[in-house]
Amino acid sequence: MKVLICVLGLLALASAKPGITDDTTIVTWDVKQRQIFILKLLNNILQPCMYKDVEDIGGNYKIEDNVHLYGKQDVVKTFVNMMKEGFLPRGEVFTIHVDRQLKEVVTMFHVLYYAKDFDTFIKTACWMRLYLNEGMFVYALTVAVRHRDDCRGIVLPPAYEIYPYYYVRADVIQKAYLLKMKKGLLDSKLADFYGIKKTDKDIYIIDENVFDKRVYLNDEDRLRYFTEDIDLNTYYYYFHVDYPFWMKDDVNNKLNMKMDRRWEMTLYIYQQILARYYLERLSNGLGDIELLSWNRPIRKGYWPWLKLHNGLELPARFNDHVLVRNTKIGNVKLVQDYEKIINEAIIKGFIEINGKRFDLTHQKDIENLGKLIYGTVDKDDIMDVTHVEAYRYMLILMKSVIGLNTFGSDKYFVAPTVLDSYQTALRDPVFYQLQKRLCYLFMLFKMRLPSYTREDLYFPGVKIDNVVVDKLVTYFDDYLMDMTNAVTWTDDELKKAKSDMTFLVRKRRLNHKPFKMTFDIMSDKTVDCVVRIFLGPKEDHLGRLLDINVNRVNFVELDSFLYKLNTGKNTIVRNSIDMHNLVRDRIMTNDLWKKFETVTDIKDMWNKDLKNFNTGFPTRLVLPKGTIGGMKFLLYVIVTPLKLVDNVDLSILDNNRKDDMIDFRSTVLLDKMPLGFPLDRKIDVSKFFTPNMKFVDVMIFHKTQVCDMKTRWDKYVLKNYDMFDKTVINDNYYTDVDVNIKHDRDVNMFDF
Repeated sequence: MKVLICVLGLLALASAKPGITDDTTIVTWDVKQRQIFILKLLNNILQPCMYKDVEDIGGNYKIEDNVHLYGKQDVVKTFVNMMKEGFLPRGEVFTIHVDRQLKEVVTMFHVLYYAKDFDTFIKTACWMRLYLNEGMFVYALTVAVRHRDDCRGIVLPPAYEIYPYYYVRADVIQKAYLLKMKKGLLDSKLADFYGIKKTDKDIYIIDENVFDKRVYLNDEDRLRYFTEDIDLNTYYYYFHVDYPFWMKDDVNNKLNMKMDRRWEMTLYIYQQILARYYLERLSNGLGDIELLSWNRPIRKGYWPWLKLHNGLELPARFNDHVLVRNTKIGNVKLVQDYEKIINEAIIKGFIEINGKRFDLTHQKDIENLGKLIYGTVDKDDIMDVTHVEAYRYMLILMKSVIGLNTFGSDKYFVAPTVLDSYQTALRDPVFYQLQKRLCYLFMLFKMRLPSYTREDLYFPGVKIDNVVVDKLVTYFDDYLMDMTNAVTWTDDELKKAKSDMTFLVRKRRLNHKPFKMTFDIMSDKTVDCVVRIFLGPKEDHLGRLLDINVNRVNFVELDSFLYKLNTGKNTIVRNSIDMHNLVRDRIMTNDLWKKFETVTDIKDMWNKDLKNFNTGFPTRLVLPKGTIGGMKFLLYVIVTPLKLVDNVDLSILDNNRKDDMIDFRSTVLLDKMPLGFPLDRKIDVSKFFTPNMKFVDVMIFHKTQVCDMKTRWDKYVLKNYDMFDKTVINDNYYTDVDVNIKHDRDVNMFDF
């Protein structure tokens, strides 16, 4: 991310006198000042700190002398003792899947989280920024900001700007380094061939060709535009930040039900990611997601083409990768034992751990199941602190079998795979094969529950009369991502806190034309309801009609919202941009910083411009790609009565309310019905269809854009970059543009 000059960077703190190191000053900061300081802490994280106020606070603070300022002093004492042994050094690669690194970063989080006030929190964060590993610091601070009450309303920078190495190909970063070394000297012919453009404001734009086939290993690579999408991977990373697998249930339950039903949410999100991936596979002519087997090689490999800041490359996994090697036999055996135990527990309806019984027979028991699959059973749960945790992060164990064997080993310095970072895990096709294996346990639990009866599904007096959907069209567009933090700054640049050269990478990404859905709903009374909208496939990759009970797990929840029906006809219009928990293109941190400097009402700005900034699913990816001639999908709409959970303040859903800035991953958490209802259980076809639901056939068309904007840079080229191994016949190649797509001026390079 590009940094503002020092003067601008300190404007927001000008009112904090007589000096930022005064203990009384930090306590009086408003949300705006807190926001700007968090941006400072997370800016240019791989470089020495370039903000004097951060250095002054961190350099003058000693955690061991202020143990009394933390809510849990034993946590701080543990941290101090661990410091004596040494933490992961600065500059080394951090991964949460190494046991020792996990313990260290969780301890860092606890110290930040249990700070009694914001003053202590900031001082601790500044100290960690100066002395601890950069990756660990970013992770611990990010999780702490998302869970502390006094950080409510603070937005975090996009993860791809904090650490671009996880999101930008190594060849693109290499080009940026060469430009920096040559002080911007460009060879016009090479720049044209490799797609490099310099604007008149010392901004360098480097093209990343997602269709470059040099590292393609198999047909799975057709989906790179989706699996490597920076916003999709940011969504997954921040989901983990909000619901870390290692976090105990009692850490935070204050932020308006943020941690309520956390394991049900975890299971549901993984199932939804899997379903969304399957829709994209169908759009590219690929079949079912293969089920990962421990006894057979992984047929499909993956070459990430990523290199980390210290020179380590994320290793490639080639086709027909053998899983069971001599060093991993024990891990494979342990995984199989875990799966067998959980599988049998679901069938029996309960499991006993260290003498305590956990039921798995009712819907509410899904929290127990989620702990078994993705988390741990807390020591408090088994009421005996002398016993160890029963099922220790089965997902980490499975990943260690596929990647590097870091589970339970003494390894500290590792070269992680893409699976070992939440910023990159979605890029690897094997991630979805692995999640399908885990989702089987989730679906088995649901199959053991009874099917919904007609009384569960029927909404007396309510009928969906008509559903109208606009034409659904997808296309590829361009996005400029700020990758300046991937390039080392000079001493002069650090002193003035501003890079002389700004580097943007131009990425290709899936998008869709705006559309709306209109629902005519008849009601014989005034009543509160929940509207759920799902999108799923109608046929498999061979054109065969899918059975509803086989297909129900492939439906993606497009939208869900609460609504008050009036007597008579109700017409509801939902625009694609306003669907629940979606986020538009995130503002570049440089522009975000400027907005914070000038805005007077940050809460108004938060509600208008920053809603779902850290939780939202990218609105561009609401629809799968579809096909050029149109691909058949099913839209499913159901209206059900609102069964509000107990002790909830509905005013938190008021978008105009400014006294409480909070975002929701799922509005239907306010409804007592299970997530994914009613497609989450086996369907009894004879009782399923009711007037308050409707299936609608829709078609999704993909529009190939035949002409690029006048870039790459002084002649027109084909918009589809799948031309790498072909020869340009005529430099003056022109073609008509038969689709008029409005480009967002915020990302148009000619505005720079």
